[in-house]
Amino acid sequence: MDRIIEKKKWTRSRIITIGLVIFAAISLIFLLFFRDNQSKLYVDANQLSLAEAKLDRFQEYIPVDAIVFPKTTVYIDAVQGGTVEQVFVDDGAELKAGDTILKLLNIDMELRYMDQETRMYDAINNLQNSKVSLERSKFLRQSEIVGLLARIDQVKLDFERKSKLYADKLISDQEFEDAEREYQLTMKQLDISLELQRLDSVSMVEQTRQINNSIQRMRNNLMLLNKNLGNLHIKAPTAGILSSFIVEIGETKSAGERLGQIDIMDDGFKLRANIDERYISTVHIGQEAEFDFAGNTYQLEITKIYTNVTNGAFQVDLNFTDKQPMAIKRGQTVQMRLKFSSPRDAVIIRRGGFFQETGGNWIYVVDPSGSFALKRNIRLGRQNTNYYEVMEGLDPGEKVIISSYNAFGGKDKLIFR
Repeated sequence: MDRIIEKKKWTRSRIITIGLVIFAAISLIFLLFFRDNQSKLYVDANQLSLAEAKLDRFQEYIPVDAIVFPKTTVYIDAVQGGTVEQVFVDDGAELKAGDTILKLLNIDMELRYMDQETRMYDAINNLQNSKVSLERSKFLRQSEIVGLLARIDQVKLDFERKSKLYADKLISDQEFEDAEREYQLTMKQLDISLELQRLDSVSMVEQTRQINNSIQRMRNNLMLLNKNLGNLHIKAPTAGILSSFIVEIGETKSAGERLGQIDIMDDGFKLRANIDERYISTVHIGQEAEFDFAGNTYQLEITKIYTNVTNGAFQVDLNFTDKQPMAIKRGQTVQMRLKFSSPRDAVIIRRGGFFQETGGNWIYVVDPSGSFALKRNIRLGRQNTNYYEVMEGLDPGEKVIISSYNAFGGKDKLIFR
């Protein structure tokens, strides 16, 4: 008798098939949702430079080369042109005010001076003669009045005598009238002479004043001529050290040409720096700077800004705010730090080659395990020669890769090996 055989639901093949289907589904889900889709690159950890983000005092500054100059400099220019005839001192000499530095020869100028001097002396002599003539005229007028006064005494006495005789009927009418007429005429001549003396006196005072002024002007002109001729002897206007003085006997120097300068060392030194034109709007009077010299740090501030831009840079002068180094020399070049902010707390990272590739927009942050690094967006702020200020994206203590990223191709993940 036949018996019914039940068909098995969970055959071996069916179990295997279902298992394969479940495995495929799980694999698909993993690939779609759980697989690491980041682009990766294996790198040698020994060839990377790492730095730690840290919270520290940060100050923005730029390095600037500056040249040492004397704080006070007096320039020496040729007032008159000429040929160098004698040189009395050398470059670097210590001078006193009035010391002769060199002598110029200008024959044409000396000949013109002699001609002008002769003409001025002639003019002075003529003016002196005019002044003497005025004095002579005054004395002639006085002599004339004295003569009239003597004449008046005579005619007055004669008139009075004849008046008595005429009253006694001892002389004729004609004799009396002649005596009276002579007396009155002489008195009128005296009045005229006195008025002329008064007018001459007023005129003479004005003429004498004008003559004296003219003589004084002539003498002042002679002094100017002598001074102008004396400008051929170049003298030190002040005490100090002569510098930039390069002349040779026989050289021709033009009027106004710079011959050298005198550095007044007692006033100390200043620094003159060339700054990139990009900072011209952010540099201001009183801005602070500092530089290190012989183990000490010296503080300065900007005292003058030259706004002319030459070869992409402008110049500033800086004075020491406190002490200045004793061993510093004129013309020496030092590197200073020009400050753009005051120190403040900030998250900072060391400068590195990564910035050229990322522009400071992202960086590789090392995982705490130390086995890989992930790409992360950040935002950098100010900077100085050593550090960048991190505005956001990093916490103190995190390590980052700061070496060049040129070989990484912008991968999302770097795996160390």
